[in-house]
Amino acid sequence: MKDIDFEKIGKKLRETRISKGLTQEYIAEKADVNTSHISNIENNRVKISLQTLVNVCNTMDVTVDYILADEYSKASQAPDALDHELLHQLHSCSPNTKECVLDIIKALQKHS
Repeated sequence: MKDIDFEKIGKKLRETRISKGLTQEYIAEKADVNTSHISNIENNRVKISLQTLVNVCNTMDVTVDYILADEYSKASQAPDALDHELLHQLHSCSPNTKECVLDIIKALQKHS
């Protein structure tokens, strides 16, 4: 069994935070930790605890499954996490946005 790649988890947390336009300060405040702890997690200086991971994911409105998708031992399981996260994000979209997303998916499928 392989070790958990905390560096990859930290990078995914940082990428997700940035993509959502959130600051380390905001995440830290909502997750009840200090800003330097978020920085240390993102830069692989400390290992994130399960409680902090759940709090950070809740703050960013992403699933823990999405953040940990690369940790699954079977490659086929990772897409399931991505599918779940896509559905999670779509759930909060307006009907118009959902139609736009569907159109984009259909256009991308035509070109692949």
